[in-house]
Amino acid sequence: MQILNMLSQNGGGSGQGILLAAMLAVFVYIIISASYGRKEKKQYAQMLANLKKNDRVVTIGGIIGSVVSTTAEEVVVKVDESANVKVTFLKSAIRKVLTEEPKAADLG
Repeated sequence: MQILNMLSQNGGGSGQGILLAAMLAVFVYIIISASYGRKEKKQYAQMLANLKKNDRVVTIGGIIGSVVSTTAEEVVVKVDESANVKVTFLKSAIRKVLTEEPKAADLG
């Protein structure tokens, strides 16, 4: 309290306002970034839950393939059609599901 009185007497009141505004800005940033992280995490969990056979996926290592089967924890991905190479991954190793682009013939 004594420090606040000294600052206000010495013209340091504007410094307090700037400090308060900076603290408020940091607080708002933390709240917004936390809610965004929760949203991303929820979308990722939903993507993993919706994996199904024949989905094209990319792993965290960059391997692209088609889902052959899934269990609660694992996904079997076919990475080579000609040699019928299948690799088993943890579901958490799937980065994203590739969506097929519409073909020119489908557009009209």
